[in-house]
Amino acid sequence: MNPAAPGQPGSTAPEATSEAAAETSAETVPETSGRTGARAGSRAAGQAAARDSATTSTSPTAAGLWRGGRGALLVALLVVAVAVIGVLLGGSGGPGSTLDPAGTSLSGGKGLARLLQARGVRIERVTSVSEAVALAGRAGPAGSTLLVSPDFPLDEDEAERLAALPSDLLVAGVRTHLNVLAPGVVPMREARARSREPRCGLPAAARAGSAYTGGVALTPPPGSIGCYPADGVPTLVSHSGAGRTVTVAGDGQFMTNLRLAEDGNAALAANLAGGRPTLIWLTAPETASPAGGGGKAGFYDLVPEGVKWAVVQVLVAVLLLALWRGRRLGPVVAERLPVVVRAAETVEGRARLYRARRARDRAAAALRAGFTDRVTPRLGLPSGTGPDALVNAIAERTGQAASHVGAALYGPPPVDEAGLVALAEYMDIVERQVGKS
Repeated sequence: MNPAAPGQPGSTAPEATSEAAAETSAETVPETSGRTGARAGSRAAGQAAARDSATTSTSPTAAGLWRGGRGALLVALLVVAVAVIGVLLGGSGGPGSTLDPAGTSLSGGKGLARLLQARGVRIERVTSVSEAVALAGRAGPAGSTLLVSPDFPLDEDEAERLAALPSDLLVAGVRTHLNVLAPGVVPMREARARSREPRCGLPAAARAGSAYTGGVALTPPPGSIGCYPADGVPTLVSHSGAGRTVTVAGDGQFMTNLRLAEDGNAALAANLAGGRPTLIWLTAPETASPAGGGGKAGFYDLVPEGVKWAVVQVLVAVLLLALWRGRRLGPVVAERLPVVVRAAETVEGRARLYRARRARDRAAAALRAGFTDRVTPRLGLPSGTGPDALVNAIAERTGQAASHVGAALYGPPPVDEAGLVALAEYMDIVERQVGKS
């Protein structure tokens, strides 16, 4: 006996079955009494539900990634912020030391050097007294100003050579052998560095106004001009004579990158150091080669110190985060479920949902997919077998007409519930025939 597939013209068995199923179906497909096709439909619906849930995307969402990684991101941002602030406050150092025209640190003098260059003053950075003497000789009388940085190591012989030069002399900060460089200028006492008014007739100070001065109060020699007094004692002294001007500042911070933009510091520094076409800037020599010898600096030598500390902080933060996220949570604890739902009830609920929404096409697709998944391995066919090969194999194994099998598996969805029940019964019969053959 070869029952015809549902939906085929001239077939009688499926139509009779459909009519009988339509008369006896009361609520759902699984509730059809005594029908093995209904049981097959329930099994297929359950497998379809499992397959639908298996295809649900489990990829992480943007919200989930944000919730999971916002703590680590916050720590990383804090570390980067601290590192950037440290680099900005500490500067990159640059070559040289305090008041170095090439120094970009807070104590460097690159800001003043750029300001003077913009005014047309040529900057000559030297690190030895011999270079300074040679440049001053080429510049000629009154053609240059010599700025002595506070960190330059100066002995008495070198101080005498500098004092004999025809160039104007600007001493930034009280230092050794000051009596040789500026005869008559005597350090008197310490004075707190702060913003002060000039209160003198020196044109360079009068035009600049208030400035950050102090450090050491100085006793001026006769005929000199004292400015920016601290308790009546000047902290900046200027004396002119023999065709040159010698100026001594008790503190040179007003010329550094840190203080240059405050008050009239930039104007005072530019007026004192930029009075001649050439500024010979005597700064302390570098103590050691960055490359450790006489060669060029390596890549890591050029990285600012603040960046290195920032990398160390990031590595520590990542290590702590890994230890925190990888901590042992303890053994798995079995938790009793409050309600146990049988698989049959789940299938019935899904079937009721299909029926309530009149989703006969989805129910039929679930029945056909479940039938294909169960029958294909019994026929010895691979899972990716095409429709023609599958239909021919079923027809050959069961004796069913290939057209009937094709209409049942790949035909249009049933138009009513009776057709759906008939389809389930037909596929249940074919499945049993495949299993017995």
